[in-house]
Formats: sequence, C-alpha cells, structure tokens
Amino acid sequence: MRNHNNSGQMLLETVLERIFSIRRITRQDQHLLMSTLLSKEGLDENERTQITRVFDGLRSGFIKVID
Repeated sequence: MRNHNNSGQMLLETVLERIFSIRRITRQDQHLLMSTLLSKEGLDENERTQITRVFDGLRSGFIKVID
C-alpha cells in the first residue's frame, strides 16, 4: 500500500509540475489529476495548496485549458 501512495504522490507532482511549467492543462492532465486525487485517502497541506493554485490559475487565465 505504501508504494501505491508513493507512486500516486510522484504522479501528482509530475502532473502539477507540467501544468505549471507550460501553463496549460489538457483533458489527460485533468483525468490524471482527478484519478490520483480520488485514489488518495486525504490530501496534505502542500497538495491542497497546489490544487488551489491550479484552480486560481484557471480562474485568472494564467493556466489555459486545451484539448
């Protein structure tokens, strides 16, 4: 179970890094983000902060949604 959490954490970090570096979120990124978050039992403070940054970026136009 621990490996699953570590791999989920790595996937989450990778997806978030990509979103912030290219300032775009694809449907694939959205799917990976949601499935990773839903598979976790809870979010730590850092994860909540990063997710809030994504939503704020989308709302402000800093992050664009692409297909």
